[in-house]
Amino acid sequence: MSLCPNLNIGLLFAFRNPPEWRRPWPQFYADQLAQVRLAEELGYDEAWLTEHHFAEDGYSPAVLPIASAIAATTSRIRIGTYLVLLPLHNAVRIAEDAATIDIISNGRFDLGVGQGYGPSEFAGYGVNRKARASRLEEGIEVIRGAWTKRDFSYSGRHYNVKGITLMPPAVQSPHPPIWIGAGAPKAIQRAGRMGCHFMGLGDPRAQQIYDDSLRQAGRDPADYSAAQLHWTYIASTTDQAWAEAQDHYHCMLRLYGRWIVEANEMPNAAQFANLPEPAKLRDAKGMLFTPLFGSPEEVASRLNESFKRVRTTHLVLGMHLPGLAPERTRKSMELFAREVAPRLRAA
Repeated sequence: MSLCPNLNIGLLFAFRNPPEWRRPWPQFYADQLAQVRLAEELGYDEAWLTEHHFAEDGYSPAVLPIASAIAATTSRIRIGTYLVLLPLHNAVRIAEDAATIDIISNGRFDLGVGQGYGPSEFAGYGVNRKARASRLEEGIEVIRGAWTKRDFSYSGRHYNVKGITLMPPAVQSPHPPIWIGAGAPKAIQRAGRMGCHFMGLGDPRAQQIYDDSLRQAGRDPADYSAAQLHWTYIASTTDQAWAEAQDHYHCMLRLYGRWIVEANEMPNAAQFANLPEPAKLRDAKGMLFTPLFGSPEEVASRLNESFKRVRTTHLVLGMHLPGLAPERTRKSMELFAREVAPRLRAA
């Protein structure tokens, strides 16, 4: 059972448990895993996991153990990473762990990776942040080679691998799907050049850069998936949706804003440190994201408009905002499945 023909619909789980709404960690993780099982029951296609480190709200630092727990307690829903910060990790280790998750899930795993940006994360891992792009590229080559070749060897700037054979191998053939998440043009082009699927944020320009880079590499965009993440919350009315979500959305933006300011790579990055108060976010302009908080009718209409502008094979819903009560996310998940998904008109 799928919610929408021709469209994969998934949910993003960041496992964020901020101090102002904190619950005991074992209870919180149990609640989040229960929500993934509910997503499977409701017909969602994928549970996506996302990684960051050293955040005060516990933003999930270890997504592959979480993926393994989901694999062992579900039977249909796919499990993906949106995304693993590959430059912080050993690619051989990631290849082995991901292959094991693919086995436990019987071929339901997608590996999404990205280069990362937070200076504190690279400092905490003792990794040179300036080498992140080359570490990402080499890491993908090592993972793909380890998944598909016996006695695989690789010699590069960061990896010197000699004669490895992954055992046991992944279930999916030739290997689990590999995705790259990126925002800067050069990083987006890398996804197309390397023949990876693309994880975006609903930006038409980014998607066009990716599709053009596929064509330039002699590839057909129709053969590659495009996931678009939308921060989404559904309630009976748009006023109710914003009233229930705005404080949690503000909490989410505070952390992203701090990281963006620290990285200082985006134009006018400093503006993201000065958020309006939660009640004014609904009317704020120039924010980092444009959320889809509203009634089922409004959210469906806005998603259909997005599908017209941006090639979307995988819709990823950031519905589990930090600190949002499980009963509210459950209601939002149910409303989306029952009242939004039937209205969607994906290409």
